[in-house]
Amino acid sequence: MTLYRLLIVFLVITLPIRLQAQTQTDQQLTAYILELVQSFQGDIGIYIEHLESGNVVEINSDSIFPTASIVKIPILLGIFDKIENGELHYHQPLIYHDSIKYGGSGIMQFFKDSTQTDLSTLLALMLSYSDNTTSLWNQALAGGGVQLNQVMDQLGYQNTRVNSRTAGRESIWEKYGWGQTTPKEMAGILVRLNNGELFSPAASEQMYRLLSNTFYTDYAISGIPAGINVASKQGMVNASRSEVFLVNSPRGDYVCAIFTNNNVDQRWDYDNEAWVLTRKLSNLIWNYFNPQQPYSQPEEIGKYLEGQPY
Repeated sequence: MTLYRLLIVFLVITLPIRLQAQTQTDQQLTAYILELVQSFQGDIGIYIEHLESGNVVEINSDSIFPTASIVKIPILLGIFDKIENGELHYHQPLIYHDSIKYGGSGIMQFFKDSTQTDLSTLLALMLSYSDNTTSLWNQALAGGGVQLNQVMDQLGYQNTRVNSRTAGRESIWEKYGWGQTTPKEMAGILVRLNNGELFSPAASEQMYRLLSNTFYTDYAISGIPAGINVASKQGMVNASRSEVFLVNSPRGDYVCAIFTNNNVDQRWDYDNEAWVLTRKLSNLIWNYFNPQQPYSQPEEIGKYLEGQPY
């Protein structure tokens, strides 16, 4: 074996170990987070990582939670896997038929039958407006739940799965709904996108841009100054309100995944307990990592945030 090959083998074996060794618990931030979440009425899992320092906060970060609409990130990965393999094209023309419309969040359910569209529009609506019709369409285009779960396996995510409309996962769907994941795995996906490490640098960048254009700024993003790029996805059903977001902040990028389940407060009001907690957590983390640029919302911001819920 040549010296070059020996060096490559050494790097492949030792790189994960060295990266893991760089990660350490941020005791002070952990204490702040624990104080904030101690009275939450429900199950909660949190993973926070400051990417430059490697400092982390982990609270039930390896526990499995329902994804709700955060499952649209694995669907996004499945679509880009096919794009990279030449099976789909990013601007591939498509025709919408109202026989596939699905209620809940989104816009495409209101399109006229036989409207011409394309794959990039489906992806944008799925992520920016959490459109359910386009999401199910994308899931089918990606090959369905079984193939999406194979992609997750290939990428190294053992707990992130699509359950809905997926053969063999009917009983799991009854427990977790459309999808399931852990805070640590979902945060890890955003980190790898930010680093340009999924499929290709170009694919990662395009997926990251799509995730940086959410309509739902009422929750975690409301605790971060306007003008800061944030890649995010929200997922919410009655008993589970969750969010994952990666912030490109001045003092170093950081990622946060907040997942909840079995919530006592299941109201769809602005002051829902999980949503209030998410806003507080996000603002706390921003100010902790950016002490020279502290942020607090303008006093009158409530009139823009209150209104129709997700």
